[in-house]
Amino acid sequence: MEQLLCAITGMDNFTMQPLAGAHGELTGVMMMAAYHKAKGNKKKYIIIPDSAHGTNPATAAIAGYEIISVPSDKHGVMSLDELKKNLSDEVAGLMITCPDTHGIFHSQIDEIARLVHSVDGLMYYDGANLNAVLGRFRPGDVGFDVMHINLHKTFSTPHGGGGPGSGPVGVTKKLVPYLPVSRVIKRADGTCALNYDYPDSIGYIASFYGNFGIILRAYAYILLLGKEGLKETTDHAVLNANYIRGRLKDHFELAYDRLCMHEAVFSASRQAKRGVHALDIAKFLIDEGIHPPTVYFPLTVKESIMVEPTESESRQTIDHFIEVMLKIDELSKTQPEAVTDRPRSTPVSRPDEVKAARDVNTNYFGKG
Repeated sequence: MEQLLCAITGMDNFTMQPLAGAHGELTGVMMMAAYHKAKGNKKKYIIIPDSAHGTNPATAAIAGYEIISVPSDKHGVMSLDELKKNLSDEVAGLMITCPDTHGIFHSQIDEIARLVHSVDGLMYYDGANLNAVLGRFRPGDVGFDVMHINLHKTFSTPHGGGGPGSGPVGVTKKLVPYLPVSRVIKRADGTCALNYDYPDSIGYIASFYGNFGIILRAYAYILLLGKEGLKETTDHAVLNANYIRGRLKDHFELAYDRLCMHEAVFSASRQAKRGVHALDIAKFLIDEGIHPPTVYFPLTVKESIMVEPTESESRQTIDHFIEVMLKIDELSKTQPEAVTDRPRSTPVSRPDEVKAARDVNTNYFGKG
């Protein structure tokens, strides 16, 4: 499995231990820190785009770094000019998703890598959106030094499938000495073994050797589809997102009016002026038997609705979603209260989410 993931991503080695994407991020940034410590580099900053997943700054902070947030430009990608202003010898690296959470691929990603490497920084690839580029783009080929894969999501369980997770981390040669132990090696006689003798390793990351069941399932998925099959999943993911974008763009504002990759990001600002907000739309979709898309993220888009159909949704399912979204838009004009009082089909309709977060009753199930 390590060898297959290296072939898919352009990395030189992988560890299968991390148990989730965020866990993989921490593993990767810890290796980045170990690399700089071994070189005697005095680094204190990690650069992160303003559209990044929230785990990126959280991970960097847990690993001991301060965060520099770089804004997006008018095209929806991280501003190259702002990046240049923030580069210095104290920058340990940059964490970025490509395509990003706006659903846009950064066409200057190789130039970004060159700039970060010029200050001896490292490039971290957040692989959460890897299903948009499988077989078309390998992070290792454009200068990324370390990355994680949401194995449970990209390979056989598209979004919404639930856990458990698996977040393997791949590295290029310069970071191989810092990989977690133990590692699988192949002996001269062709048998495999576990090796613990790596003095520069960051140590153990997880008990056992990763989430075996998810790794095995993804292994079967990759073998079943093969190279061309993985390319086809990417084609379907991108086609599905752009089909939704094209059908809804005249009714919901687009964050960026351009072809997207795996997800289309809309804004419900137009509907919000009529009293129907992104959260109301999500609640209405529940009553229609649709798992709501992510709302209010990315934070860079007001009243954001991030629609990520992935490669697995049928034309019938996507058309049903589009029809319901068009219905919501029409109701927002004529009968907004028919949207804002949803859901009606669930045991609990509209809990006070702020109170629930601030006044947690940890003894609820222990009563009596």
